[in-house]
Amino acid sequence: MGNVGREGVVSGMTVGENTADLRRAILEVIGKGPDQPRDDEAFNALALRLFAYQFQANGPYRKFCERRGRTPDAVRSWLDIPPVPIAAFKELTLACGPEEQAVACFMTSGTTNPEKRGKHYHFTLDVYDASAQTFFEANVLPDTGRLPLLILGSPPDLMPHSSLSHYLWVLSCRFGGAGRSFYIGKDGLEADRLVADLRGAEQAGTAICVLGASFAFVHILDVCEGRGLRFRLPPGSRVMDTGGFKGRSREVPQEALYRLIGEHLGVPADHCVNMYGMTELSMQCYDSPLRRRHLGRREVRTMEAPPWARTIILDPETLAVAPEGERGIICHYDLANCSSVVGILTEDLGVATPEGFQFLGRVGGAESRGCSVSVDEMLAAAGKSPA
Repeated sequence: MGNVGREGVVSGMTVGENTADLRRAILEVIGKGPDQPRDDEAFNALALRLFAYQFQANGPYRKFCERRGRTPDAVRSWLDIPPVPIAAFKELTLACGPEEQAVACFMTSGTTNPEKRGKHYHFTLDVYDASAQTFFEANVLPDTGRLPLLILGSPPDLMPHSSLSHYLWVLSCRFGGAGRSFYIGKDGLEADRLVADLRGAEQAGTAICVLGASFAFVHILDVCEGRGLRFRLPPGSRVMDTGGFKGRSREVPQEALYRLIGEHLGVPADHCVNMYGMTELSMQCYDSPLRRRHLGRREVRTMEAPPWARTIILDPETLAVAPEGERGIICHYDLANCSSVVGILTEDLGVATPEGFQFLGRVGGAESRGCSVSVDEMLAAAGKSPA
């Protein structure tokens, strides 16, 4: 790791707080685990510390905040910290240090415009990895510490700029056991090997966890349908999918996907966990019936963020906090995002629930005004003309 983490120096400027101390404080919160009592006062204090550091260390973000009159001296609540619209990551370098000192640069997929990909620089991955491991275990493996992982994804050496590949690799190293493996190589889905390993687990009576992008499951289910394959994976087996249910060829609703997984893999819907994450964040949210059952909670399908994050729903026009039950734009405040910005304004629609939030899809043209205004302000503050 470069000077940013060791010395608390950014582009020759001594920042007000040593970044190592700040990371230790965030890691301490993560270390208390996912079931720690909700402490809004402590979260607020640490979010303000992180905001003060990022205000100093992240030049484009500082100009954006100054334009809005939101400086560390003026902000008293994490709710008043200006969130950054994710589209800004495609236009600006939103990093707390020189990009050449970053240990990783995760990039968005660029499916709509391959030439314009959002870039998220990380100057350390210790916080990212700790967050990923801790909340994955709580939501996907709450009743067992380890399971063989069968990963419908590519390893980081094939996709070095994919946050999902890094996330899956971290999980495979920490929880995968002897059966960990990736099944998407340079030539695509290695269907024969995956089918053989699924059959081997079925015959051995070994519970497994199959995880990967939601639409990767559609591809393997298509293989099973085409070959007339049906598996009955052993009790305790589970699935974790992420990334939404719309692919290039068609759209498969979540309920339909889980029904097909039950038919072809023998994993019931109450053992299927959906993960919500994005390149611009360093934490993940989960919709986990396994965790709720383990904790004796009401079993509903809703996303939950970890204790080191807060998720709110904002009015699409005003970006004010929307009342519970009203749809709006999802906004995350993520303490694990220590290398860039703590607040992220997504382009996703959601609604707040007593347990967390529900993801409703991407914002449409009429609903994106608040996001668009924020992007324009961010570019204007940085001296760039809005596109």
